[in-house]
Amino acid sequence: MAFPKHVRLVEMSPRDGLQNEPGDVIATAVKTGLIERLADCGLSHIEAASFVSPKWVPQMADGAEVMAGIKRRSGVRYSVLTPNLKGFENALAAGADEVAVFGAASESFSQKNINCSVAESLERFQPVMEAAQKAGIQVRGYVSTVLGCPYEGDIAPEKVASVARALLDMGCYEISLGDTIGTGTPLKAKRMLEAVAKHVPMERLAAHFHDTYGQALANLYAVIEEGVAVIDSSVAGLGGCPYAKGASGNVATEDVLYLLNGLGIKTGVDLDKLVATGDWISQQLKRRNGSKVGQALSGSTTHSA
Repeated sequence: MAFPKHVRLVEMSPRDGLQNEPGDVIATAVKTGLIERLADCGLSHIEAASFVSPKWVPQMADGAEVMAGIKRRSGVRYSVLTPNLKGFENALAAGADEVAVFGAASESFSQKNINCSVAESLERFQPVMEAAQKAGIQVRGYVSTVLGCPYEGDIAPEKVASVARALLDMGCYEISLGDTIGTGTPLKAKRMLEAVAKHVPMERLAAHFHDTYGQALANLYAVIEEGVAVIDSSVAGLGGCPYAKGASGNVATEDVLYLLNGLGIKTGVDLDKLVATGDWISQQLKRRNGSKVGQALSGSTTHSA
């Protein structure tokens, strides 16, 4: 199959990138500043916040304030993560354009992450799906551990396909396939996608690959070659997973954009502005810029406190 002519980048840094950032709680103004800068880069789909228990994810406690504080740009979709009905109701009140729910392909990971089985997690989403349908809000579904689990090792592609199909049947308009711990390789990614695509149309699938083993770009190349045209990424490579030891974070949006530009695939995103944004948020967090392209084009790898 030929490469898609256009790829939609879904920017994860304000939520997945910041949710596990150690140290002090990040100021709301930094979060809104990041979101506004990302929109200015041309990103049209930004996961802005998460409506989960502040007890479990203190960095996301100000979701309502973030959603109220951003200067919204026309044509940009601001989505939020909502694990349950209460979260959905809060997201709706905050003016979210879209919500997301998340399940896992691994039973062990589901138990460790959300304290229930995969089947139970899917059942919990039903009230959210019904409420979203009534409110006219689209729901995006995430499947984690699609290419490996920290507790079970390899995950059968058929398991991934089963969960993805269940989310589609529930009413999710798009299913994001997550290599949570970044252990996947291109052939494994193709085989997983092949199994899922038998049950979910390719145009309804997205790739969400972490770069723990440095394989994310190779894996993305493998799946866009098969027709995937939606990629989740995080500026400056921000993020990780608290339940997956050693998971270093999402693939950097700058690196993905550089790859896509090299393939002649349109995104509508400005690379120079994106590099500046990655550099800015790295300075705000006093941390290393995790993007190779960001490091090369900004000439900076570290930021002092």
